[in-house]
Amino acid sequence: MKKSPEKRIAALYPVLRDHFGFQHWWPGETRFEIVVGALLTQNCAWSNVEKAIANLKAAEALSLAAMRELPRERLESLIRPTGYFRQKADRLTRLLAFLADDLGWNGVSPLKRDTGKFRRELLALSGIGPETADSILCYGFGRKVFVVDAYTKRMLSRLPIAVADDYETIRALFERAICRELDGSLKAFKDLHAQIVMLGKHYCRKSTPRCEACPLFRARLCRRRRV
Repeated sequence: MKKSPEKRIAALYPVLRDHFGFQHWWPGETRFEIVVGALLTQNCAWSNVEKAIANLKAAEALSLAAMRELPRERLESLIRPTGYFRQKADRLTRLLAFLADDLGWNGVSPLKRDTGKFRRELLALSGIGPETADSILCYGFGRKVFVVDAYTKRMLSRLPIAVADDYETIRALFERAICRELDGSLKAFKDLHAQIVMLGKHYCRKSTPRCEACPLFRARLCRRRRV
């Protein structure tokens, strides 16, 4: 009997976790730092986000109140390493205004907000797409939402798992797999995404995949092979 797509997805996790170890994601000392980092990482390498975060910390501006008081030019200067800094300053300003003024967030505590409604509200903000919204929800506010990124789509395109190539279909598949076939914990939601990022960076590369050394290939969970 053929395994369901959910069972196939769930089977990836222990193999990846055993290979890479638990990832303790998302990097960030505070909830606010994680929310800011989730937006700044749009179209940007994480190493550049780290530079911007370091700038904000050095300027004592990595808190909700402090960042909202920053002159616009100063905020742009601090986040410049992430690229598109004017656009990101706009998006960050809108996001923080929504979280603070509309939802009453203090930058520290979790928000008591229905996850579905919270997600729709984030997606309604200009410049906040599904990946950014779900990163904010999962890692910033501890919601059981799976984050789909380019690494996830690339991996799926190379696995024997038939699924439509659109964000919401993939997200729903992974969420069913985690809830039905794994333990359904927030830890699993976070770490499975982190494991896929590690796979994409080290083995399942875009143009030069290292299939022979890939833990999924070696475990016979992926049939793709590049010599």
